[in-house]
Amino acid sequence: MRGNVVELAVAVVVGTAFSKIVDAVVNGVINPIVGALGPKNLDEYEACLKSPCTVDSAGETTGVLFKWGSVLSASLTFLITAAVVYFLMIVPMNKYKERQLAKQGETPPEPTEIELLTEIRDALLAKKTEGASQDGEAQPVEASVSGGVAPPRGEPDAR
Repeated sequence: MRGNVVELAVAVVVGTAFSKIVDAVVNGVINPIVGALGPKNLDEYEACLKSPCTVDSAGETTGVLFKWGSVLSASLTFLITAAVVYFLMIVPMNKYKERQLAKQGETPPEPTEIELLTEIRDALLAKKTEGASQDGEAQPVEASVSGGVAPPRGEPDAR
């Protein structure tokens, strides 16, 4: 299931739609709970890093303000989104994959290149010894192992 573009597209669409739900939960539920301790909106929480932090006649703040409330709100939104995606999408998908593998049973592991080459070598040697025992003459090993073509029996090697 890795590399499936359709699943990735669905995940992006679902994630985008779900982030709106999480934003609504943070703004509608969590912010008012936190707002019971101070301002009703987390975005209004701020700290003055460099004095004087005052608002001038144009409505601009003088000094350096650190708006930690908006950072906290965004962090809560991210954590809630990540938790829901993990517990509602990833965990069930992993359990589904485990069940599918259990139904299929264990498959034997794929042979390595060395094992395959060993089998080919053994098959060639068995064929060579079988041919030698039938005719009483040995064929050159280099022709069969090195990939060269051995001449037919009774004909001289043209190499």
